Amino acid sequence: MTPKKGFTLVELLVVIGIIGILTSIVFVYLGVARDRAKDARIQADLSQVRSIAESINDDQTSYDTLCDTANNTLNNTAAANNYITQLTTIENDINDQQLGAAVLLTCYVGGTPEVYCVEAELISSGVGYYCIDSKGIAKVNSVAQCTAAGSVCTP
Repeated sequence: MTPKKGFTLVELLVVIGIIGILTSIVFVYLGVARDRAKDARIQADLSQVRSIAESINDDQTSYDTLCDTANNTLNNTAAANNYITQLTTIENDINDQQLGAAVLLTCYVGGTPEVYCVEAELISSGVGYYCIDSKGIAKVNSVAQCTAAGSVCTP
């Protein structure tokens, strides 16, 4: 009698179980990497907002038209400045990165001398908010820092 060639059912189940465990570990790490990539994109978008804000200030000697004061978001609703298209694209991209959640982007202009801050919530759990302002601060905060009262990111 020749011995049987092949695998037993138990051996196959063990191999399938190990592959399943390894696959689930990979999917968990891919999700974390995807969230970090979205956070990096939000930060890059806000860096573009900083450049646009300085261009608005150069054009108008004011940051006034950077923000839509009625909604505390980027001003992409009126022809108040020459950067409506860019601000709309940036706001839509941030919204896409945040998976279309409620507006998680805030923008304030005010004070004497005039200052601004723009802040967006990041995707990675427990990270918080990325804030930029007219004083050159760009940082991640665990809680929202950009408010109408201060219009700056807390250092």
